[in-house]
Amino acid sequence: MTSDTPATGADGRSARRAFLAAAVRRPATMGAVAPSSPRLGAVLASVVPRTGKPVVVELGPGTGAVSAVIAEKLPPDARHLAVELDPDMVGYLRRTRPNLEVVPGNAADLGDLLAERGIPRADAIICGLPWALFDDATQTRLLSEISHAIGDTGAFTTFAYLHGMTLSAARRFRRTLRSTFEEVQVTATVWRNLPPAFVYVCRRPLAPRG
Repeated sequence: MTSDTPATGADGRSARRAFLAAAVRRPATMGAVAPSSPRLGAVLASVVPRTGKPVVVELGPGTGAVSAVIAEKLPPDARHLAVELDPDMVGYLRRTRPNLEVVPGNAADLGDLLAERGIPRADAIICGLPWALFDDATQTRLLSEISHAIGDTGAFTTFAYLHGMTLSAARRFRRTLRSTFEEVQVTATVWRNLPPAFVYVCRRPLAPRG
């Protein structure tokens, strides 16, 4: 944890226990060592619309550290959904964040999950999924679902850790993003996160090749 982590006291200990329990249960799907800091959350949530009735979707919300940052930015009539695969984490989020619309399910089925709730498009998708742990086929499927959901007007953010930048998987993922979206911005490093991280901000999906 960094000094910027919002959870302190009993709430903080509860969040850390929930996070570590999820890591023990499903280590192959947990790419983080600690919940995201508020500084990283603020950068991820920079694409959240502040007016109107936006639909904002989180993928892999974990203990809800970024959910809290998003909630502070949302206008009153917004809809905030969080897609979470781990059943115990779903329960934790429902107990601790009653205003968050928690959606149990796989982010790879995002289109179906949104359609079941009468949502044709998302204005912003904020992702905490561990891309480095996914094979190419899984990454492609997820990005396809995300692209369809945001369309030409929405935005997608996700993060990566600075220390992994030189790995071949990280370079390959960046190339995949640039072949999927017309605009891919890389933010400055958020040093006050454990570990330091940066954010990809993506807009305007490109037409599938071939």
